[in-house]
Amino acid sequence: MRSLSIVGNTFGCSASGERLVSAARDGDFQEAKALLEYNPRLAKYTTFGGGNSPLHHSAAQGHNEIVSLLIESGVDINLKNYRGQTALMQACQYGHWEVVLTLVLFKANIHKTDSLNGGTALHLAAINGHSCCIRILLADYIPSIPSFYKHVKKRSRIAQFVSESNDGTSLYEIINRPADGGVTALHMAALNGHFDSLCLLLDLGASMNEVTREDGSTIDLIGAGSTPLHYAAYGGNPHCCQILIARGASLTAENEKGWSPLEVARLWHREWLEGVLSAQRQHRITTLPSPYLSLPFMCVVKIARECGWTGGPVSNSTDPCAVCLENKCTVAASGCLHELCTRCALYLCSTSNTSSGPHAPPGSIPCPLCRHGIVSFKKLTTTKPLLQPPFKQRPSISCCSCSSMPGNNETPNAQETIPLSKRKSDSHSLRSQKFLPLKFESNLCTRGTDTISSIVRRSHLNGYSRTSFRWSNAQLKGGRSWFCSSDQSVETERGR
Repeated sequence: MRSLSIVGNTFGCSASGERLVSAARDGDFQEAKALLEYNPRLAKYTTFGGGNSPLHHSAAQGHNEIVSLLIESGVDINLKNYRGQTALMQACQYGHWEVVLTLVLFKANIHKTDSLNGGTALHLAAINGHSCCIRILLADYIPSIPSFYKHVKKRSRIAQFVSESNDGTSLYEIINRPADGGVTALHMAALNGHFDSLCLLLDLGASMNEVTREDGSTIDLIGAGSTPLHYAAYGGNPHCCQILIARGASLTAENEKGWSPLEVARLWHREWLEGVLSAQRQHRITTLPSPYLSLPFMCVVKIARECGWTGGPVSNSTDPCAVCLENKCTVAASGCLHELCTRCALYLCSTSNTSSGPHAPPGSIPCPLCRHGIVSFKKLTTTKPLLQPPFKQRPSISCCSCSSMPGNNETPNAQETIPLSKRKSDSHSLRSQKFLPLKFESNLCTRGTDTISSIVRRSHLNGYSRTSFRWSNAQLKGGRSWFCSSDQSVETERGR
């Protein structure tokens, strides 16, 4: 009888867990809320077949309110699924910048790599050209100072730029971290022709001298020793080739097969790149800073973590935020001193891709009220830090002891990302703070939920035999290719 009781509890939890997974995937907030109020431990449920938790499903589908609800219930924000991907990786893969912002505010670990091909969330955002997600991922590493772009552009030794955080990781290391095969985020953006993401990565210090290696689980398209310009030549986008050349990429660099970027273009019938990749060019073109560079992001993220991302309802004695007309003003823009609520400031830093005036520092965000370039935000004197009471777990009704749902007393090990400027260590986890979920009206990331079916466009492969590519040993053993990962995950999510 006792064994039957345990089996019954297990089946009961499985049924409730599958209902929560279904609610997270379909965006049914009320159903998810009711299930978590019944049993908060369901937030840690993972599907038996795929290992995806409700957090992974809601992040992949862009249901930000459910993501906030699950985090409030105490789920491990850095939990990996069967492919070794975190919720942050999946949100970056599909371009759900609101979810990425919520996870970054709760200090999700951006350094995690997946189990198949060693890619990070930055790689997945670059593969599909989600520039908004790239800028949010790096918010803790780009200081809110007017001279940032000047220092990045003119430094002689990029690795020694003042961007090292307390965890020992620099902006240069994050931007140029290779996945299997040595491919960087810049390789990925160049290959797929994502011009905006390419410009942003270059402005943040991406190296054009990183070359691929013949290892890992990555399909060898062009040959080891290939630079981002080789990948741009294969991808066939002339704008990406031009910006790389303008920033100093070598036209004569050869990979291990002895191919230059021009020879790669010829081999893959990219005739329109002949003039662009010719070594006898007259002069370099002048490039402008990326409109996706966002300087005030670091300071407003710090304020949001300390004081919450809403100032609360407006009282009779205070003026509302001039943008949303709902929340109390909590921050003031540098220079013009126009006051906004933290939520609108976060939204502005996340979505703005309009350059400020010609005299504003590169990377400044235009004020929505006067168009003055904003470099940083300052906390108003009336903005108080959040009280941080101990996180109270809701009582669990279920007695299930199944291994897919660990106990509530387990503490997630979340690695924090620390900004350049020193700050006081948090005495409590952000999960102990009572935040309202970030709720935005529209998705302004231009790529939205569009995903590339493969990092190599299928039209490029139709004219070539399967033997034109060399595969690593890991691929021959049945491992999935890094270049096809974004497509397969979408099909898996939708097929369930």
